[in-house]
Amino acid sequence: MRIAVVGATGLVGTKMLQVLAERNFPITELLPTASERSVGKIIHFQGKEYPIISLQQAVDAKPHIAIFSAGGSMSTEWAPKFAANNTFVIDNSSAWRMDPSVPLVVPEVNPDAIQPHHRIIANPNCSTIQMVVALKPLHNAYQLLRVVVSTYQSVTGTGQKGVTQLLNERANINGDTVYPHPIDLNALPHIDVFMDNGYTKEEWKMMVETRKIMDLPQLNITATTVRIPAMGGHSESVNASFAHPFDLEEVKVQLSQAPGVTLQDNPAENLYPMPITCHDKDDVFVGRIRRDDSAPNTLNMWVVSDNLRKGAATNAIQIAELLLQKNWAREQFAH
Repeated sequence: MRIAVVGATGLVGTKMLQVLAERNFPITELLPTASERSVGKIIHFQGKEYPIISLQQAVDAKPHIAIFSAGGSMSTEWAPKFAANNTFVIDNSSAWRMDPSVPLVVPEVNPDAIQPHHRIIANPNCSTIQMVVALKPLHNAYQLLRVVVSTYQSVTGTGQKGVTQLLNERANINGDTVYPHPIDLNALPHIDVFMDNGYTKEEWKMMVETRKIMDLPQLNITATTVRIPAMGGHSESVNASFAHPFDLEEVKVQLSQAPGVTLQDNPAENLYPMPITCHDKDDVFVGRIRRDDSAPNTLNMWVVSDNLRKGAATNAIQIAELLLQKNWAREQFAH
């Protein structure tokens, strides 16, 4: 298996390499690529050194799978070039997510969205991924009608620049900033750009991506997304309404048995999900499950996940594993 990792030196690209190694993905040839200024630099993977190569070199090598984490403009330009060479592209940017011809995939939720002819597959937004993993088993059981979600998102979602700004502020160092206000000791209800309707692009992504992934085009959903000074892990307050009544203990059983979910719900022992305890783990952690008595068939839950792992790298690698299981990633060069 020839695997290209595009954006291999970034926060998510580095995490993708880590997850590939941890999950023993069967790589026979690794093709790490990054920006032109990084070409020739050395990265380490599973005890070996690999030079960063150019995107064109990676395209010419005809990898079985190319995993992108290099921004939307890079994906828009280069994903079709890989796809034209019969490579499966798994893209972590927002460039292809809402393209009707491109599947938007969370393996625990909609693995069958990928078909053999698809060559570009979109990895959803990090905050969307963890929410739909938690909602899917409950939708299967009770039929989801409406979602109200508020997020509390880590600075790692902004990449290294967000981390640097937070650490600089804590150390009282003047440096480059990526947020319009201080982030330390603060909360910014402003992720991505504001749209004409008053929502941010991040909020819009959560709404439209959830409808697409769960195949619920008419789902009533609204979102408020907030950046907080946490380091590694997004948290979400999710209020979900269903068509059918539910028993809370049954809800907990549904969640505890769902793939990719870890239930942490014991308030008496102060057990509930937190970014600090979910750091560097692959599951979506769910707790604080309680009935919302202000609306029929409605519950509240608290959902936390490591945004660099399940919210990005791990989900992308799981998609690659799906391609392997279906044997499509080997078959595309067999004829």
